Amino acid sequence: MISQEFLNIFYDIVLVIQVLLLLPTLYFAVKGPTISDRLLAVDLFTTLIVGIIVILVLITENEALLDIGIAIAAVSFIGTLAVARYVSEGKVF
Repeated sequence: MISQEFLNIFYDIVLVIQVLLLLPTLYFAVKGPTISDRLLAVDLFTTLIVGIIVILVLITENEALLDIGIAIAAVSFIGTLAVARYVSEGKVF
């Protein structure tokens, strides 16, 4: 069985890695060479945010944060679809 102390250290390491990955993703979202690259970076950014929220749920055992993560993922998905359609067809609806 895995000890709780090992899990806490593992969660901390994963949390730090995900926060550090936000920096190049944010840079790529701002300086991306094309709109498609920027869209991909924003989608990755929101995925990392949802991952950070899930790790925080595991650390704090506050299940209310999980609902926030699900809502962010859903809004991000709809936004990605809308922007992708706008880039490909020139219209949203």
